[in-house]
Amino acid sequence: MASPRLSLSRSQILSFRRRVAALDERMPMSTKSLRQAAWCGLQDSMPRAALFSIHARVAGTRPTTWQHRSLVQLWGPRYSAYVVTARDLAVFTLGRLPADARGHARAHETASRLHAFLNGRRMPIGHAGHAMGVNHNSLRYGAATGRILIRWEGAQQPLVWTGPAPDMNPRHARLELARRYLHVFAPTTAPSFADWAGVRPAAARTAFEALGSELTPVRTPGGDAWILADDEAELRAKPGAAAVSRLLPSGDTYYLLWGADRKLLVPNAKQRAELWTSRVWPGALLVSGEIIGVWRRAGGEVSVQAWRRISPAERTAIEAEAMSLPLPSSTGPITLRLS
Repeated sequence: MASPRLSLSRSQILSFRRRVAALDERMPMSTKSLRQAAWCGLQDSMPRAALFSIHARVAGTRPTTWQHRSLVQLWGPRYSAYVVTARDLAVFTLGRLPADARGHARAHETASRLHAFLNGRRMPIGHAGHAMGVNHNSLRYGAATGRILIRWEGAQQPLVWTGPAPDMNPRHARLELARRYLHVFAPTTAPSFADWAGVRPAAARTAFEALGSELTPVRTPGGDAWILADDEAELRAKPGAAAVSRLLPSGDTYYLLWGADRKLLVPNAKQRAELWTSRVWPGALLVSGEIIGVWRRAGGEVSVQAWRRISPAERTAIEAEAMSLPLPSSTGPITLRLS
């Protein structure tokens, strides 16, 4: 890495990440806003997590917004359930296509077998795997071809179906995926990109090297890293006002981090352990630009555990966020328990 000419503070980094993630001010509802909210995809491994991530960024989000005509569901980075825009399907699939011959062949063979078996049908993945004589989880390996889509409601197995492969060069898709990661998670490194995307470290390094002059080296509290050169001015900009409160769901892009990035976001080790648990992560309570607690939901009951004392104004904002969660009417009234 070249010698960094720009040193970035924690405040600059977090302010930039909130701005590019539209977490300081919600965007008006539109197809364009949904695409921006899903610029690095929306993890949906917990039922309706993607919907709550949209709600944190886009005004007027409704319980059905995740089904918007511009959005699709698939197995994305690390073969987790994701919601992305249909026009970006190639980026989140072909961008992760294994470059090695064995992995490349397995992905295409899996997708082709599933396509031939389904023959235009939609079927629960477990039924498809059983009928094909394979472990249904192995069918996820075909997702990187871009030919497999899913619809997961949360309570049952996802429906799976196939379609034509996206028309994009996998190398170009990989570079675009890296650009998006660099924009949303900046400053960052190739190993961090490999962790997030679920690609091999060598493939991540190759992608960063190929971006070449598009990148600028910087120094952060956690060490040397990279940013997109086009983002330098925004990173240097004076931090703006943060939203009083946001409830980020399990696996939200803002804290989908590993290693030193977690320490930067949540300096306290005990609090990091409560947020990034060894099992299912809770949601993150974002107040005035800092993660200060965790939250969970069971039906219409929202339980928030704060790590510090909450002011009356903050309590009011947290209550407003909880009551505005886009839950279906069948869930019943929303209640908040704040401790």
